[in-house]
Amino acid sequence: MGFEKEASCSSHALPEVDPTTLPFIPKPQILSSVPKTFANVFIAIVGAGVLGLPYTFKKTGWVLGILMIAIVAFFTYHCMMLLVHTRRRLEHSDDVSFSKISSFGDLGFAVCGHTGRFSVDIMIVLSQAGFCVSYAIFVANTLANLFNLPPILGFSPKTVFIWGIFPFQLGLNSIPTLTHLAPLSIFADVVDIGAMGVVMVEDIAVFLRDRPQLQAFGGLSVIFYGLGVAVYAFEGIGMVLPLESETADKAKFGKILAVSMAFIALMYGSFGALGYLAFGAETNDIITTNFGSGLVSTLVQLGLSINLFFTFPLMMNPVHEVFERRFWGGRFCLWLRWIVVLGVCLVALSVPNFADFLSLVGSSVCIVLGFVLPSLFHLIVFKEELGWRGVSLDVAIVILGAAFAVSGTVSSLMEIFSVKV
Repeated sequence: MGFEKEASCSSHALPEVDPTTLPFIPKPQILSSVPKTFANVFIAIVGAGVLGLPYTFKKTGWVLGILMIAIVAFFTYHCMMLLVHTRRRLEHSDDVSFSKISSFGDLGFAVCGHTGRFSVDIMIVLSQAGFCVSYAIFVANTLANLFNLPPILGFSPKTVFIWGIFPFQLGLNSIPTLTHLAPLSIFADVVDIGAMGVVMVEDIAVFLRDRPQLQAFGGLSVIFYGLGVAVYAFEGIGMVLPLESETADKAKFGKILAVSMAFIALMYGSFGALGYLAFGAETNDIITTNFGSGLVSTLVQLGLSINLFFTFPLMMNPVHEVFERRFWGGRFCLWLRWIVVLGVCLVALSVPNFADFLSLVGSSVCIVLGFVLPSLFHLIVFKEELGWRGVSLDVAIVILGAAFAVSGTVSSLMEIFSVKV
């Protein structure tokens, strides 16, 4: 078939991969049931991006915000399934070199050789490190808001707290495997879900009491900004292939993923809308800072800070994997990890606004990783079998994704560097 020649831009076989060094989650010995797969998808996607949604809804308007959440959820699901179909097609071909496609990077290598793997690696590094920058900003800003400290030796409270968590992150990022970090992941997710529930209940109470003035549509100028935050909030594309591999009934994976994405979209829309409905024009970039200094608010903010503090090393693991594979022969390297963590903290110090940074990361690398590359890989592998509609859809997603990435990046950078009044 012509597919075998066209699908692989490289004649090299995929390298052997140690399961303990996979960039996201290790291979379990027991495959996941339907409920566990649903839970794993939820954990893989839901993160800090949700906390910037109320502020984004303030900019876009609550109706436009909900529409963007729904649209991004649909296309994210579509592109995730493109990756699944592309891997299945390659693994069922006659080429034995495609028998071990464990990750997004492996798929990039199978489709376009070293160029494909490099493209995925650089996007994963930028997106995962970007997530961790936002985590550091959130934790530092939240603690600064809670403790209301004055500047210390000329340093702002945010700066003090970022340097305060830095040595602890060096220690956590020194843990070599995801297996040892798994208990932290479970604890962080339980805290996250509980805190989000409390925030939504508080939002309803505040809305019923204050009834602030609201806007439904914020105008065309904020569409790119809103799309960036929405894409960031749904970023979990790198987890899809490992999760599908772990599913016991792979025929049901598409349905499980669809239900999971619909549930997460509903939760995101509700969280963003309720946060904006509660505080209106006064909605802050981190919604928890709107609740003042009450006991419940303090506990929620501390809970979310603890969640992201322990999630930081988990999200940095793919970054460490790429750096160690490329610069240290795939072996554990303590000093290289520490340099990367230092770089993340330095970037966090220079970014003033949590939600603005979410939009920047979402608009740039997350759109490329989540939409452009999956559609491009699918087009390369299936181009001889797709009809004109299928080819047109893949090409349209690639072109529009690239256009949105450029426009959204420019919009987010302008927002970050604009004078805040």
